[in-house]
Amino acid sequence: MVKEGEEKKRVVLTNPLTLDGDSSVDYGAPNLLQRILSLFKNVGTGSDLTSFQLPAMFNFPKSQLQCFGESVYCVGNDMVSSINKMESPVERFTCVVAWSISTLRPVMFGLAPYNPILGETHHVSNANLNVLLEQVSHHPPVSALHATDQDQNVEMLWCQHPLPKFRGAWVETEVHGKRQLKLHNHRETYEMNSPKLLIRFLPVPGVDWVGNVKIKCPETGLEAELCYRANSFLWRRKNYRAIKGKIYQSSSSNILYEIDGHWDRTVTLKDMNSGKTRVIYNATEVLSGLKTPTVKDLEAVWGSESAAVWSEVNQAILSKDWEKATEAKTDVEKKQREVLKGRESVGETWVPKHFKVTCSMEGSWDCSPIHKWVPPAPIVIPL
Repeated sequence: MVKEGEEKKRVVLTNPLTLDGDSSVDYGAPNLLQRILSLFKNVGTGSDLTSFQLPAMFNFPKSQLQCFGESVYCVGNDMVSSINKMESPVERFTCVVAWSISTLRPVMFGLAPYNPILGETHHVSNANLNVLLEQVSHHPPVSALHATDQDQNVEMLWCQHPLPKFRGAWVETEVHGKRQLKLHNHRETYEMNSPKLLIRFLPVPGVDWVGNVKIKCPETGLEAELCYRANSFLWRRKNYRAIKGKIYQSSSSNILYEIDGHWDRTVTLKDMNSGKTRVIYNATEVLSGLKTPTVKDLEAVWGSESAAVWSEVNQAILSKDWEKATEAKTDVEKKQREVLKGRESVGETWVPKHFKVTCSMEGSWDCSPIHKWVPPAPIVIPL
């Protein structure tokens, strides 16, 4: 657990993930696939990998908490404001579908972000959108996100619980937890889930977002079903990062629109009444020219901030000093174990600072923010 009263470390921020991956790191380790497979030689098929620790040479300089947050605050245009301005429920819903697609980022094969430590936070502002994340559980790993825009009267509530499992030739990660986008001016709540992340080693190495996503708005009765398709072994361009789906009225199951395209390029919407097709999402427009966050007020940065917790590891990886990166990462993990041991010795139960957390008997997690509005952050996206 991170304590905010601790001495602050320096803050090392890195480029956001883009359509081309993280260009801030030129990683070219020899025999990469063999080295990755060697990590799993003693891991059984079907094993839960949530406690699996990667060596630093397999990390890129960013916490998973930051990757999670970037999908909300690192965008080329303000899609959420556009949603809020739409006049009809159907128009808003189609824009929500496009926004949901925009939260995906390409993942680099062979590299992964750090597993956040308990109590780690990430707090960033992009104009009027203030985003706060907290790692509310370490085993199992659970991340909570709360984002608000008071001017637009918009709120996002996400709870993410990834469950990676080793399947022999691939690792499959189910991302449990619901995501909500609330448009308070329209009294509408949109609920959705996340696709799975598939890391394939053989026969062709690659990473895909796959599986089904359902988006629904209880107030309007509108629903959408999206299917993210895995790449074929032949790597045909038309199948690469493909997405298909539909938007329909839940009460009648009447299909209003068909969705087709590629989530890293363009996605189109076909009106089933008129037969007309239009583009609802252009990844190049949304995910190009993304700006790296900067520190506006260093003194206000919490010691629990991701970019502070992992600053030494970040700097070592950026310098390609793998020995130092390993030492720095080991130091972070060692301190976490020491804090846990000390807490257990006095029977202390850790409580998140920014969320109320509950877990059902079935293992379903729910995270509710303590405060109504997220305050402006000392780390900002440059205008």
